[in-house]
Amino acid sequence: MLSPYIKQNVFLIGPMGVGKTTIGRLLAQELALTFIDSDQEIEERAGAAISWIFDVEGEAGFRDREVAMIDELTQREDVLLATGGGAVLREENRRCLAARGVVVFLDTSLDIQLKRTAKDKKRPLLQNDDPARVLRKLKEDRDPIYQSLADIRVFVGEAGARRVVTNIIRKLEEGGYLEQLPPAE
Repeated sequence: MLSPYIKQNVFLIGPMGVGKTTIGRLLAQELALTFIDSDQEIEERAGAAISWIFDVEGEAGFRDREVAMIDELTQREDVLLATGGGAVLREENRRCLAARGVVVFLDTSLDIQLKRTAKDKKRPLLQNDDPARVLRKLKEDRDPIYQSLADIRVFVGEAGARRVVTNIIRKLEEGGYLEQLPPAE
């Protein structure tokens, strides 16, 4: 059995609730990459939840931390990085992502996003009376950025994470990002 080998880092972008962390872990295993979630790294280093950082430092303070983190993490080798939904807002992040790996946009519908984030109390931007309106506005504002930055776009519907990973690997192969390695002897 030949295993796929990726020639570069893989960066997942897309809206909150699309499954970047879940899909990223599985994809990293398949491609023998180290999985990193930029939001989790920020929380670990800050010793605080992102919601706390938003409360104390505001969104701008969080985005400053995010820029530093993405710059550092994208310089590593053999990583699959799941970014936060708003990471693409800063030009510095877009430059790092585009220059240092293959960018995979995980897209989904607003309905699926609503369903997946409905009970989530950890997302600061959704802690208001109308999360549907917020998600709709975020999609409207961010989708063009995701589209322009992405090397590959994969729609995440109701399919399970394994099927999405299979689709990503197929698109990576079609795009010439993967090589097949012979099995170890």
